[in-house]
Amino acid sequence: MALPAILQNLSLPAVCSPLFIISNPDLVIAQCKAGVVGSFPALNARPGPVLEEWLERITRELDEYNAQNPDKPAAPFAVNQIVHKSNDRLEHDLALCEKYKVPIIITSLGAREDLNQRVHAYGGIVLHDIINNKFAKKAIEKGADGLIAVAAGAGGHAGTQSPFALIQEIREWFDGPLLLSGSIANGNAVLAAQAAGADLAYIGSAFIATEEAHADQAYKDMIVASSAEDIVYSNLFTGVHGNYLRQSIVNSGLDPESLPESDPSKMSFGSGGSSKSKAWRDIWGAGQGVGAVKEVVPAAQLVERLKREYQAARERLAL
Repeated sequence: MALPAILQNLSLPAVCSPLFIISNPDLVIAQCKAGVVGSFPALNARPGPVLEEWLERITRELDEYNAQNPDKPAAPFAVNQIVHKSNDRLEHDLALCEKYKVPIIITSLGAREDLNQRVHAYGGIVLHDIINNKFAKKAIEKGADGLIAVAAGAGGHAGTQSPFALIQEIREWFDGPLLLSGSIANGNAVLAAQAAGADLAYIGSAFIATEEAHADQAYKDMIVASSAEDIVYSNLFTGVHGNYLRQSIVNSGLDPESLPESDPSKMSFGSGGSSKSKAWRDIWGAGQGVGAVKEVVPAAQLVERLKREYQAARERLAL
């Protein structure tokens, strides 16, 4: 099945994942102008009225850019909506996305048929992130247009399954838009995601170490200094299992080797779960692909690196 028109003609077959706290209009606009889908969590715009300011600015600046660059338009942008019942802003935020006709909605932690229908009504599409085949089937049954397979090694909230196993099982029954997340931080990995059966790569952690990202400089520097062995998988900080930078855990006075389990029923976002240290303020998320990140650069420069590596990989394999 061909990708929907909105996901075609990207400069690189990639979507930039919404980074909690970190993704902001500067980063999203830079990503889209570089030709990849930029995104941000609706909850990053705080307080609630700020979301309209962000949507107005992103829409206006991308429209202006497209008018000036008709032969090389920007990629579309996406907004991530947390569907979990703990998100008391969902209705407010979704209404604004309807008003500005946000092209792509990324849903997380729950799938809702009514939300999907509202997005479809104004012409948008919905991509839902999942960590296993069971959740994938539920998302499609409820009307999602595509899936984001969050495999082992992804930054933030992540699954445990091999990307090969997860993609293989989904492709046995689903031929629609499929994105792969998990340790994708260079062009070789983007091509590998496609070879495994995904349509697009879903890239997050590498964009933390960009100039536009709203992250502490120490966070960006830690991304650059880290490798896969510096990533710790725990549910302590939000109630949902995720990958975090080991040194940020140490800096918060905790032992990464003996973290207790958190109660999943007390899921929280940014409040720290059962720990006094707050995710994502003190405990910093990152995926196992951080070893590919060698310096802090503008987002456009990162995309150019990925494009060069992707093309070189295709040429090496004579594709």
